[in-house]
Amino acid sequence: MNLLIYGPPGSGKGTQAELLHRSFDIPHIATGDILRGEVAAGTPLGLKAQPIMAAGG
Repeated sequence: MNLLIYGPPGSGKGTQAELLHRSFDIPHIATGDILRGEVAAGTPLGLKAQPIMAAGG
């Protein structure tokens, strides 16, 4: 099963994903967390993502 939860900032995406994870043992993969880690590590992906994220994208 694949689920995609999307919405604006503050809409509860992470909260709902965590509830699904706990209730059904579905992995919770937060792309924002992954990209922030890549930016912090200075990887090629992070260097591409940083200006987009800084602009709110």
